[in-house]
Amino acid sequence: MDTMRRNNVKVSGSPGSPVVMLAHGFGCDQNMWRLVAPALAGEFRVVMFDYVGSGGSDPSAWNDERYASLDGYARDVIEVCEALDLRDVTFVGHSVSAMIGVLAAAAAPERLSSLVMVGPSPCYIDDDTYRGGFSAEDIDELLESLESNYLGWSAAMAPVIMGNPERPELGEELTNSFCATDPAMARVFARTTFLSDSRGDLKSVGVPTLVLECSEDVIAPREVGAYVHAAIPGSRLITLDATGHCPQLSAPEATTSAIRSFVRSLR
Repeated sequence: MDTMRRNNVKVSGSPGSPVVMLAHGFGCDQNMWRLVAPALAGEFRVVMFDYVGSGGSDPSAWNDERYASLDGYARDVIEVCEALDLRDVTFVGHSVSAMIGVLAAAAAPERLSSLVMVGPSPCYIDDDTYRGGFSAEDIDELLESLESNYLGWSAAMAPVIMGNPERPELGEELTNSFCATDPAMARVFARTTFLSDSRGDLKSVGVPTLVLECSEDVIAPREVGAYVHAAIPGSRLITLDATGHCPQLSAPEATTSAIRSFVRSLR
């Protein structure tokens, strides 16, 4: 199958410029970057795509077994890079895509040479020495609710995830994005996301890395940003003047500026 069609790949900007790949999180698609991508395309070559099972990807490419692991999504990333023959890519991963980027960079270091993690979380479940923001019971309840009534779960949870209650249009947009995802595929991606534990993979990161967190985020609290920053040697941590889990929508200028400055610093 043609990877470009399978993953609904879109490329903008100058062909000879540094490459920035923008990757969406669970329940979303590349449209989440629409307020960031045009500004970056003025200076960089910008690549966007949809993971199989999301957005405008080809649903016939879905495979339950492949996408029951973050490695399956990392393979999507690598195959998009191969299809475009991309090298020295700065991979910008939102939410669970931050950890997908870690796996892709480890598997294909010749393709991905730097990482930007936006609202990353290597593990969502608390334990004795780590705060992920949720108890195991919380995650069990979340997944049970999602699996029994995906549309109802989306309507209830999307505004909470987005934050910014004074801007309800943002929560509505995320709700619509969630609801546009095939429920059966979303259930698999949700379990893959919320039950993942990528803490052990962070020590393998050997590329320049920027961690972007928001001042308030129910999905990835600031303790998680501090953990990721401490676990990746030489990484940079920036706390955006933004709230919620989707700063590319709630604070696009600040998000764009942070990404631009980081990529410039790599030259």
